[in-house]
Amino acid sequence: MLSLSQRQQWLIAVCLLILMLITRGHHFASVSALPSASWAVFFLAGFYLSSRWSFPALLGLAAMLDLSAIFWGGVSSYCVSPAYGFLLPAYGSLWVVGRWYATKHQFSWTTLIPLVGSVITASAMATVFSSGGFYWFSGRYTDPTFIEFGQRFVQYFPKYLSTLSFYVAVAAVVHCAFRFSHPGQQTEQHKQS
Repeated sequence: MLSLSQRQQWLIAVCLLILMLITRGHHFASVSALPSASWAVFFLAGFYLSSRWSFPALLGLAAMLDLSAIFWGGVSSYCVSPAYGFLLPAYGSLWVVGRWYATKHQFSWTTLIPLVGSVITASAMATVFSSGGFYWFSGRYTDPTFIEFGQRFVQYFPKYLSTLSFYVAVAAVVHCAFRFSHPGQQTEQHKQS
């Protein structure tokens, strides 16, 4: 199980907030070359941050960024529909699966199996909630069918999975670099196990 100090968690929280701010994709500070890290931010917050307040705080930030982009940034409100509420279970599934993985995490190669499974599961669940919610409840599609939704899932899921995987892989590299650069802390955590 992962054990981080409050200071480390605050540092990670700030990094995750900055990552969401610069990659959300449609606001003043957007880095257009990077895909949105929102899904990864929720997954990694579930993994790294022990406070349950991180989830509603991140939800608030995401909604604030979306609303500010629409009202002050001139961004289209096409995605804001009755289905917008489905982002709650989409982001929630990412956060919960990240928390689940935190209970399975060990600093060893064997942790890759539950990590990969977690990333695939979280991405699939978030895709079903966000894309499925938009497809079925936004009012933008006339006569929705399960076949068409299945085709859309197959079309978009690989992109969502690869984006989440990219950011989680970067976080894993940073995590490993930190652990190897602080061997005393690594030894102490192994003694606690």
